[in-house]
Amino acid sequence: MGSRGMASISLDPRLSIQMDKNLYQNGVVVEKVEGLIRVYNDGHVERPAIVPHVPCTVALELGVTVKDVVIEKYSNLWARFYVPSCLAGKLPLLVYFHGGGFCVGSASWSCYHGFLADLASKAGCLIMSVNYRLAPENRLPAAYEDGFNAVMWVKNQALNGAGEQKWWLSRCNLSSLFLAGDSAGANIAYNVATRLGSSDTTFLKPLSLKGTILIQPFFGGEARTGSENHSTQPPNSALTLSASDTYWRLSLPLDANRDHPCCNPLANGSTRLRTLQLPPTMVCISDTDILKDRNLQFCTAMANAGKRLETVIYKGVGHAFQVLQNSDLSQPRTKEMISHIRAFITQ
Repeated sequence: MGSRGMASISLDPRLSIQMDKNLYQNGVVVEKVEGLIRVYNDGHVERPAIVPHVPCTVALELGVTVKDVVIEKYSNLWARFYVPSCLAGKLPLLVYFHGGGFCVGSASWSCYHGFLADLASKAGCLIMSVNYRLAPENRLPAAYEDGFNAVMWVKNQALNGAGEQKWWLSRCNLSSLFLAGDSAGANIAYNVATRLGSSDTTFLKPLSLKGTILIQPFFGGEARTGSENHSTQPPNSALTLSASDTYWRLSLPLDANRDHPCCNPLANGSTRLRTLQLPPTMVCISDTDILKDRNLQFCTAMANAGKRLETVIYKGVGHAFQVLQNSDLSQPRTKEMISHIRAFITQ
């Protein structure tokens, strides 16, 4: 992909056996997604470093300037900015939220570093990748709050003409803001967009929200779908049914079930969807993903509610293929996805 960050990442749980050498010695594991997270009965949380964290200084060879910026010290909210230095003029701003079931992942994960630098360069946009708080230490709606606060921070920087942030702010077309994310990050993007849509139309000024891009959005529900029940996943799958169940148990508010609005946007029927003010939405669905049917149901409900919608299905690839590069088809499908995103943000 022209970037050192786009090497294949394996989430094969068999690799976690090699990571057991320095385990936390106290307590009993009560929840786990093998290789990614363990939660102990005393509340201790362990996240093995299965995906490398990389500093913003890691070379990308894509003509993209990358820097980390602190948004809010109190909650340790920060973002990694990707600014294409080879493109002239003002660019759309894409605020991006990484995936990881709300429980793992980082804006500094090498797989996101590579994918987002590539996306910024080839789709011709400036990207702000938000590092939000994770569950179970910070259950939902904490990640939504961080997402909303990140957008408010951008608005305040734009209003103040902040000198410190001029290096990226001066490159932004403030009237062309997009929210995007994959998996849990797509769920965050959707929920931040619905909150912004419920505000007065002048609320975001000088920003203007032009669209949301939901890549394999992580939604759920009490009733299983066909693809959740019957989609056979390979050993290196980024999302199995048991992992999905664990992520929801760890991230939803305590005592909430899977029809909680954080999990299931369709739980109250289409009435709520009709009343939501949403910008044009692009939904990217993976053909072999356990979330395929749930994503299609969401798209049908959005269309029935009269929302402006583009749906793209990527054949022969699974959940998070664009960041994990974990199959032979990942690279060509990622190129397709980037060209689709480019078309969506420039239309």
